[in-house]
Amino acid sequence: MFIGHYGAAYAAKTVAPKAPLAAYFLAVQALDVLFSVFVLSGVEHMEIVHKYTSYNPYRLYDMPITHSLVGSLGWAVAVAILAAIVRLPRRESLWLGLAVFSHFILDLPVHTPDLTIAGNDTARLGLGLWNNVPLVLALELAMLLGGWLLFSRSKRSDATFPKQRNRIFLGVLVLLTIVTPFTPDPPSPASFAVQALVMYFALAWASAWSVGERLRSKT
Repeated sequence: MFIGHYGAAYAAKTVAPKAPLAAYFLAVQALDVLFSVFVLSGVEHMEIVHKYTSYNPYRLYDMPITHSLVGSLGWAVAVAILAAIVRLPRRESLWLGLAVFSHFILDLPVHTPDLTIAGNDTARLGLGLWNNVPLVLALELAMLLGGWLLFSRSKRSDATFPKQRNRIFLGVLVLLTIVTPFTPDPPSPASFAVQALVMYFALAWASAWSVGERLRSKT
């Protein structure tokens, strides 16, 4: 899953609004941000295999630190603690941690069995919906639109909320959802990692722009 994760970010922002939307956008992709960094540094590994699944060419055979059940729980706790250290409210700290862990939960239905319990020698999980592009697109869009609707309705009476920017950004996210399975294969794992990092941080910045927020917490 890619854009669908941002539905969880919108939902978390609705429940715990005092952290920036950009923070939630980064939190829901934190495991993939770390994975991209670890691919570049040779700590975790993947292969680009054309048509490995119908949705993408990624053979994700070695990512126990970021995408195992135990690893994702550990990163979620770490993010929640870090948020508390920088003095975000308790509710926001908790929901940032939950946003991190939501990535593992939402990956389960779409990944091939490459999500381990606690390392490469443990059971591997994944329902493999990446081999059904229409179903994955429907799931991604349902997650995104569901979270966005919750968030937008919570802002309905706020006259200062930039509704047009919010809708424009939603349109960009929907477009990205639709075109993702049809984009060319990256030439190498390193290229994938760089492209992914640029995309995650660009979308986090754009999410702040879309709601008129500065990249800092509200107090």
